[in-house]
Amino acid sequence: MSAHLRRMGFLTIGLFDGADPGPGHESTLRIIELGEQLGFDSAWLRHRHVQYGISSPVAVLAAASQRTSRIALGTAVIPLGWENPLRLAEDLATVDVLSGGRLNPGISVGPPMHFDAVKDALYPDTAEQEDFSYTRVERLLGFLRGDRVADFSNGEGFFDDYSQRVEPHSPGLAERVWYGGGSLRSARWAGEHGLNLLSSNVIRAEEAEDFATVQAGQIRLFREHHPLGEKARASQGLVVIPTDSATAEQRARYEAYVAKRTPRTSGPQGPGRVMFAPDLLGSSAQIAELLLQDPAFALVSEVAFALPFTFEHEDYVQILTDIATHLGPALGWGPSAP
Repeated sequence: MSAHLRRMGFLTIGLFDGADPGPGHESTLRIIELGEQLGFDSAWLRHRHVQYGISSPVAVLAAASQRTSRIALGTAVIPLGWENPLRLAEDLATVDVLSGGRLNPGISVGPPMHFDAVKDALYPDTAEQEDFSYTRVERLLGFLRGDRVADFSNGEGFFDDYSQRVEPHSPGLAERVWYGGGSLRSARWAGEHGLNLLSSNVIRAEEAEDFATVQAGQIRLFREHHPLGEKARASQGLVVIPTDSATAEQRARYEAYVAKRTPRTSGPQGPGRVMFAPDLLGSSAQIAELLLQDPAFALVSEVAFALPFTFEHEDYVQILTDIATHLGPALGWGPSAP
């Protein structure tokens, strides 16, 4: 039996038409507004570069912060290989201030995807010198906590006042940083450094070839090395598609989507032995039964259910409504007050 599900969120990629990107971004903002109205505890944005998905979730969440008042706003995840940690710290702190302390930055490290193809544009002079290790996370955390970034503080002119730290400073933001981990090494590192852990539907097969077993092992290792132990926050992210109020046409499209993606869940993929969790499709009662048998789900008290990438706005409305009104309550969750 799962622990009581106390926090429930959702995750979206925010697809848009490259020839007319405005409506897609507006759809994402409306989905976040709907999530708050339905009582979800958090809304998370994926991060995509040189694709037709949100490339700047921090900017989109700044807009969302002005259209919502309660729901937590997260990124899942920002790949730090694309970012300058100091500049990112300024942006994150600004949005946290604008949102009233609701930002939950999710981050990861490593070289950017397709680095050889983009390095000349991203780092034309320093590509070979860039450090894509965990040190990049430590720099970001230090800036968020108020580490010194400048050696001056006095005014250099009549109107110029300088700070020695990143401004604005938002106390508590560093404690709301999540690490997107999919390996034993990353889970342990996140625990040792006191971060929160985002475990998604993509992980590495290291000790077994059953997705739930591997994911549960990573969550346990994370907490074994975290200062808070069993109280350390870990969130599970799986694709769930409840069909309680779906039309026959929607169900058919959902079934085709899942059927196309299912073969990749048969076992570890490629030299990295990447594993994908099966998409959970069916009534809320059927999905709840599967989750309550999941050993990883049993270890968490919060989730960020991922929305399918290529669906229409109306599909997301139906799925989120069914999650909030049927699936969540079946898992012991109740909507947050407005």
